[in-house]
Amino acid sequence: MILRKIIIDFVCLFIVSMAVLMFYLFGKPYKRGFFCNDESLYHPFHASTVTSAMLYVVGLFLPICTMIAGEYLHAKYYKSDSSKILFGYDIPPWMWSAYEKIGVFGFGAATTVLITDIAKYTIGRLRPHFMTLCVPNINCSLIENQHRYIENYSCTEKISSKFLKEIRLSFPSGHSSFSAYTMIYLALYLQLRMTWKGSKLLKHFSQLLCLLMAWFTALSRVSDYKHHWSDVLAGSTLGTIVALVMANYVGDLFKKRSHCSMEEKHRAVDYETGGGTQNECTSLRTGMISYNGLQRNG
Repeated sequence: MILRKIIIDFVCLFIVSMAVLMFYLFGKPYKRGFFCNDESLYHPFHASTVTSAMLYVVGLFLPICTMIAGEYLHAKYYKSDSSKILFGYDIPPWMWSAYEKIGVFGFGAATTVLITDIAKYTIGRLRPHFMTLCVPNINCSLIENQHRYIENYSCTEKISSKFLKEIRLSFPSGHSSFSAYTMIYLALYLQLRMTWKGSKLLKHFSQLLCLLMAWFTALSRVSDYKHHWSDVLAGSTLGTIVALVMANYVGDLFKKRSHCSMEEKHRAVDYETGGGTQNECTSLRTGMISYNGLQRNG
């Protein structure tokens, strides 16, 4: 049963990842025209402040390491479910929980990239440095070309086929969507697992750092002339929506906490009527209070 679940999970992730790879290797963006008097396309070409390597290493490595540490510490101090058995070996509860959290996170990351690529290749919006890199064979100084939408053109500047494709992939911003997804998902995970009561603001400060990293990445795409502001807005919105959907409806990060809150409300009513009981949520709550050093167990 567990093996079947793992295989299906990996197959789903593999399919989405292969679709992303096919776009990268064989995708051809829509060839959109331009207006000679469109000043938004005449910006200079700058290197990326946040490179793709930095984006994917930090965006994947930081949340995954945080989830592994978070699930291990949670299982160490709080009551956990029984271990799983795979090929005759016991899988510790924290490891299985980390697998589920990381699996949902990885699937969401691949989904974010896929949705972004579908939009990029379908729309084919030109980047702000298009005229600088392409230098189309159109004399834009002529009056008749000033307000004419030009579709038949070719680039005169000798640039690689990779750059020729990249200059048509402005909308939406892939850096913005990926950074927004990974950092907002991480912030939501911290809301779930960071329950230490030693500081009121430490958790929220950590969440703020996550949001600032996504915010800085998005702003750098505009200042580096890699994207128009609307590309960044659309990318950040897309990443945020996917993160919220994955956390609340796919990963169910807050399902158990909501269930416990409802149980506590019902238990409070039971105690008022003299019928108090203790269940899993009660023991979990008691363990949390004891661990945080706020009260002694009764």
